[in-house]
Amino acid sequence: MHSFDMIVIGSGPSGRRAAVQSAKLGKSVLVIEKGRRVGGVSVHTGTIPSKTLRETVLNLSGWRERGFYGRGYRVKKDIAASDLISRLHKTLDHEVEVLEHQFGRNGVKTARGEASFVSPHEIEIVGDTGERSCVRGAHILIACGTRPFRPDYVPFNGTTVFDSDEIVELPRLPRSLAVIGAGVIGVEYATIFSALDVAVTLIEPRTSFLDFIDKELIEEFVHELRDRNVALRLGAAVSSIQLSAEGRPTCRLADGRSVTSDMLLFAAGRVGATDRLNLGAAGLATDHRGRITVDPKTLQTAVPHIYAAGDVIGFPSLASTSMEQGRLAACHAFGLEPPPPPEFFPYGIYAVPEISTVGMSEEEVRKRGIPYECGVARFRETSRGHIMGLNNGMMKMIFSTETRHLLGVHIVGEGATELIHIGQAVLNLKGTIDYFIENTFNYPTLAEAYKIAGLDAWNRMVRA
Repeated sequence: MHSFDMIVIGSGPSGRRAAVQSAKLGKSVLVIEKGRRVGGVSVHTGTIPSKTLRETVLNLSGWRERGFYGRGYRVKKDIAASDLISRLHKTLDHEVEVLEHQFGRNGVKTARGEASFVSPHEIEIVGDTGERSCVRGAHILIACGTRPFRPDYVPFNGTTVFDSDEIVELPRLPRSLAVIGAGVIGVEYATIFSALDVAVTLIEPRTSFLDFIDKELIEEFVHELRDRNVALRLGAAVSSIQLSAEGRPTCRLADGRSVTSDMLLFAAGRVGATDRLNLGAAGLATDHRGRITVDPKTLQTAVPHIYAAGDVIGFPSLASTSMEQGRLAACHAFGLEPPPPPEFFPYGIYAVPEISTVGMSEEEVRKRGIPYECGVARFRETSRGHIMGLNNGMMKMIFSTETRHLLGVHIVGEGATELIHIGQAVLNLKGTIDYFIENTFNYPTLAEAYKIAGLDAWNRMVRA
C-alpha cells in the first residue's frame, strides 16, 4: 500500500490548491480524480464552461456593440450550438493542460478512479475497468465538489430537459427556454441565452431572488431583464412538468399558469458528491444535501486529520474562496499557520449584465444601525461608457457618515467583476471616502465611476 502525506479527493479549485500547497511544503501528495481529466466540476461543467459560453455568446451576438448599431446587430448571423461548443473545448483543453503542468512541476501524483474510504486513513480507488488499489494518507482533503440536484418529478432526457451540468453540451440552440431556479446558476444561464435572443422564462418559487445582493442593484438588474423581454415568474412553484409528443416541456405552476418552451433547464440547487465516498468508514456524516460540516477556521471535519473544502462544505461555494480554503487546509494540516483571511471578499455573478459586490449591502448597514450615505454612478456618465456604447450599468458605494469609511461596493454592468477589486482593496485596508475624492483615475475608464460615486456620496455627506 502506497502512503502519502496528503491525499486529495477531487481536482477542482480547492483540491488543486491544497495539492500544490502541500507539495510546496515538501510533502508527498496524491490527487484522486474520478473524471476523465483533472479539473473537477469547475473546469468541465461549472465555472469555466459557463463563463466561456457567456463570452462566446457576447462576442458572436455582437451584444457589446448593440448600443451603437441597434438590437438587430450581430457579428455572426446564424449562431449554432457547435459555435459555442468548439470554443468551449479549446478553453477546457487549455485549462487541463495548465493544471497537468502545474501538478507535474510540483511533483503531485494523480490517480484516476472513484475514491471511497476503507478506514479513516485508507482509501480504495476503483478504476474504470474495475481494477482496485488502496492508498493510505496521513492527512486527507475531501474536495469532491457537488452535482446538480435532480428531483424525480423533472423528466431529464438530455435533449430538451437539462440540468446545469448537461446544458454546456446542448445539441442545438432553442427558440425558447424555461429556467427553473433563480439562483446564481439559473440567472447566469437565463441571461446568457437571452443575449442570443432566445425567449427566456425564469421560474422561482420565492417572491425574490439573489437576496444576498443589495436590493437596489437587483431592481436595476430586473429592469434590464424586463427591457429584454425576459419573463419572470416569481412566487410560482412548479407543480408538474409534462412533455409533448415532440418532447417540448410544459411547466404547470401552482398559481394556475403554465410555461411551454423548446427546452427546460432545471437549476434549483446542487448536492454534495459524497454519496459514494463511504464516509461512515471514516467516521463522518453529511447533511440532507450531502454537505460536510467543518471548522470554518481550520477546515477540519469531525475527524481531525480529514479536511473538507470547496462546494462540498456549502456557502459561499465560489471558485475563488474554494481555492483559498484548499490552501488554508493544507497549511493547517502541516503546522503552518497562515495569517487570518481578509474580512471581505467579492462575489461575482457572470450574468448579462455582470453583478459583483463586496462588503455590506444597504440593507445590512440599516440592520446594524450604522449612519450612512450612498453614492451612485451610472456607467453612461463616464466617457468610457459612451465610447463602449453602454446605456446601462451602475455602481453604488456606501460610506459611514461618522467615520467616513467605505462599507460596501455594489456594481451591475459591463466589467463589474473586474472593477470590484478596487473597492475590495480599499475596504480591506479600512479606507475612507477621501481615497476616491483625492486620487486620480485613468481617463477614460469605467473605473472613473468610483470617483463619480465617491463625489456623489461626499456631496450628500457635506450637506448633512
